[in-house]
Amino acid sequence: MKQEALNLPKPIAAYFSAEKAGAEAVCQCFTENAVVKDEAHTYEGQAAIMQWRAEVAAKYEYTSEPFACEEKGEMVIVTSRLTGNFPGSPVDLRFLFELQGDKIASLEIIP
Repeated sequence: MKQEALNLPKPIAAYFSAEKAGAEAVCQCFTENAVVKDEAHTYEGQAAIMQWRAEVAAKYEYTSEPFACEEKGEMVIVTSRLTGNFPGSPVDLRFLFELQGDKIASLEIIP
């Protein structure tokens, strides 16, 4: 798989694997007080993150294939190609992760 070829940090590899398993699995990748920013919205805490993922899954079907990874200070930036039933598909998005131990403390998703 491409994720293994990229050698993503374990919490980030777990996030991309969990996307296929559902909102609860995604939520488990984050710290209790994590923050996610996506499409001009901010989601704080695991409950809000789980609701965000459930809403995305209800609205769109897509696959996400990470193809680039770089570290900038405390941030890990993963570029992934999303292909699905959303406007503008396929699109390459950048996932800006900050990790805390073996969990994700923050994630911002931008074009």
